[in-house]
Formats: sequence, structure tokens, C-alpha cells
Amino acid sequence: MDINQSLSAFAALSQETRLEVFRLLVQAGGTGMLAGEVADRLGVRQNTMSTNLNILLRAGLIRNEREGRAIRYFADFDGVRGLLGFLMEECCGGKPELCQPVIDTLACHCP
Repeated sequence: MDINQSLSAFAALSQETRLEVFRLLVQAGGTGMLAGEVADRLGVRQNTMSTNLNILLRAGLIRNEREGRAIRYFADFDGVRGLLGFLMEECCGGKPELCQPVIDTLACHCP
């Protein structure tokens, strides 16, 4: 992840509803959630939720899969790993391999 992608990710997460959505999808793990379920759980209108989901999607923090007429959303752990990698790439005196286990632990490998 580069600086512009990282800025996009942080901008996406700097809004309360989007941060709640992201945390909810992280909690849902590999099963993800339908867009309507996310909207209902957070008490947000579906058109507003759609806008927020698209911002998180463009920021590389979530991914989606179509299920017939519905769309299921998941936290994109590759995106999370990329963001953490960007933040920690110069850590430990330029030895990022020392922190890689921390990054791997924080961004699990959910299916």
C-alpha cells in the first residue's frame, strides 16, 4: 500500500458510521454480512449505507460478493495487512521482518 492508498483508507475510517461498519465486518469474519443486515444492525438507511460501503470498498478496506440480488460485504484483511505494512515498514530500525509476525497476528487470515 502506498501513501495515497493509506490516506484514502484513513479518510474512509475517519467517519463514525464507516468506522462502525468496518469494525462490524471485522467481527463478522469470513461469513461477512449482507448490506441490508449491516444497515439494520447500525440503524442506518440503506441508501446512506450503500454510500458508506462504497467508500470503504474504494479504500480497499472491504470487499464484496454478489449473492443473487443481494451483496455480501467482508472486511478485506489483505487491505488491512497492506495498511499495517505501510505503517510499520520502516519500524525496528529498518528491519520490518521483526514486526511481520505482529502484522500477521493483527490481520488474521479469515477465509
